Amino acid sequence: MINLSLSTLITRWAPLVFVLLWSTGFIGAKFALPYIEPFNLLFIRMLATLVVFAVLIKIFRANKITPAQAAHQMVVGSLVHAAYLGGVFAAIKLEMPAGLAALLVGLQPLLTALMGLVFLSERLNFKQWLGLLLGLFGVCIVLLQGQDLSQITLSGAALIAVTIALFGISIGTMYQKRFGVGVNLLTGSFFQYLATAIWMGLLTFSFEQQQITWHPHLIGALLWLVFGLSIIAILLLMHMIHEGKTTQVASYFYLVPPVTAIEAWWLFGETLTPFAIGGMFIAIYGVYLVIKQPA
Repeated sequence: MINLSLSTLITRWAPLVFVLLWSTGFIGAKFALPYIEPFNLLFIRMLATLVVFAVLIKIFRANKITPAQAAHQMVVGSLVHAAYLGGVFAAIKLEMPAGLAALLVGLQPLLTALMGLVFLSERLNFKQWLGLLLGLFGVCIVLLQGQDLSQITLSGAALIAVTIALFGISIGTMYQKRFGVGVNLLTGSFFQYLATAIWMGLLTFSFEQQQITWHPHLIGALLWLVFGLSIIAILLLMHMIHEGKTTQVASYFYLVPPVTAIEAWWLFGETLTPFAIGGMFIAIYGVYLVIKQPA
């Protein structure tokens, strides 16, 4: 009874906690990146995460997985973590505005819904499709506030990078739903991050100089990115994918930009206009339409 109640509690509150944690990723990057190169930051973050997961697996005596399951989890890690994070960071490094990068990868819930329909036969009703479109519209309002689009120049490489990020996390969500059933979350996540560490190591040693200034902001951000996002947030995401439909899980990503905007306003004094606040409520209502259970 206790385990059932705990599982129900986690399932109920996982979306809210996940959105709050995931939204801090851009904040953590903003604190860390002045002192370290992006791929090197991700590489060190993955190595630290691997150590923590190894300890957790030992403490909780997590079940072992088969070589085939480990290979599937490494594919998930390459898509959900390496392609997504690496693509976003690369796009920003190639001078794509962070808001525009977030907007383009914000197409993920809509793309995931289309993939879920084709590959997993997850059908949506009219209100859910409307919710996906409203959510995207609300996110556009939040992310494009105060930006002069006519002054933005985009390189082909930046567009390729952000496209890799978009399709990586969308396909990775589908892949985890299809091949991640029955895999222990701790052990599976370890192999996901093992694959990501390999990719980030290849990227940083190929394109960066590994120059680091160990500032307190960097250390604090790195600790938060490891424990808050790479451990707690990702475990919640994998749990939600296992328990729910991929489209409903993906729709929660529409809530990330509004929450991030509030955090940036609070921490950095960034502008938060009434227009943007209106966009937040539109995005929230859109997600509500997607996840609302029919009567």
